[in-house]
Amino acid sequence: MPGDADLAAVRAFNRFWTARIGVLDAGLVDTPYSLTEARVLYELAQTEATDLGALRRRLDLDSGYLSRIMRRFKADGLVDAEPSVADARRQVIRLTAAGRAAFAVLDERSAQAVHELLDTLTPDDRRRLVAAMAVVEDVFSGVEAPQPYVIRALRPGDFGWVVHRHGVVYADEYGWDTTFEALVARIVADYVDHHDPRGEDAWIAELDGEPVGCVFCVRRDEHTGQLRLLLVEPKARGYGIGARLVEECIRFARRAGYDELVLWTNDVLVAARRIYEAAGFVLVDEEPHHSFGHDLVGQNWRLDLRPGRGDVEHGRRMGGRLLV
Repeated sequence: MPGDADLAAVRAFNRFWTARIGVLDAGLVDTPYSLTEARVLYELAQTEATDLGALRRRLDLDSGYLSRIMRRFKADGLVDAEPSVADARRQVIRLTAAGRAAFAVLDERSAQAVHELLDTLTPDDRRRLVAAMAVVEDVFSGVEAPQPYVIRALRPGDFGWVVHRHGVVYADEYGWDTTFEALVARIVADYVDHHDPRGEDAWIAELDGEPVGCVFCVRRDEHTGQLRLLLVEPKARGYGIGARLVEECIRFARRAGYDELVLWTNDVLVAARRIYEAAGFVLVDEEPHHSFGHDLVGQNWRLDLRPGRGDVEHGRRMGGRLLV
C-alpha cells in the first residue's frame, strides 16, 4: 500500500514535469493541437490507414472524446474516413495531405523542443535522465529487464567496439571468417572519413554503462538512406533493443528527408529479419553468394519513407548489392 509520502512525491513530479515540457500550454509546441490531439495525429501518421476502434483501444481514449477529435480533424481537412471493407460498421481513418503536413510540423517542433531541453544538460546528466525514463517505462509496462538500457550517440572508442564485436559475435554464432570483420572495419572507417551529419548518424545501445548494440544510418544517394551494422549482444537480446535501434534509424532517415531506407542482410539472420519486417521493411530481392567462408543468400530490403505511401512495390528489383 503506497504511503502518503509516495503519493506526494509522484504528484509533485507530475506537476514539475508537465510544466517543464510544456504540455499545459493551450497548444502543444505552438500549434493549435492539444497533447491528446497531437498523439492521435502521431498514431495516424504511422500507418496509411487506421481502424478507429483499434486506435481508441491503443490510446485508451473515451469513444466520445475521440469522436469529437475526429470531427474536428475532418472539419479541418486533416483526415478522411470510410467504412471498413471487413465490417461496414467500423470506420477506417486516413490522414490527408494536409493532415500529414500538420503532423510533420508537430514532429519537427517536438523534436526541436526536446533537443533544446536536452541541450541544457551535460552528457552525464543526459544519460542519467534517459536511464531514469527507461526505469519508469519498465516499471509501468511490466517488462522485466535486467537493467534499463539507453540509446546514445557514438563516442570515441565505440567504433573499435563495433568492429570487434561484429567479428566475435558472427564468428561464434555463424562461423563467419575474418573477411566479415574486415568488411565491417571498412564500413566504419568510411563512415568516420566521410561522415555527413545531415544525412548520417549512428547509435549505441548501452546496458549498465556497457555497449550492447549498435546501428548506423548512412547516405546511399540523395534520396536513399541505408541501415547498416545492426548488432545486439546475445546477453542483451529479448528486451526490444534491436527493434529500438531500428526505430531510431528510421526516425533519423525521415528527418533527414530520405524517400526510402534500404538494407542488405542474409537469410540466416532470422531474428534481424523479423525486426525489419515488424518495422515495415519489404523484401525486394535475394541472391545466393559465397562470402565470409560460407554459401549464403543475400537479401535486399526496402522501407518507403514518403508520407502517405505504403510500399506497394513488393518484388520490384533494385539494382546493386547493399552491404550489411
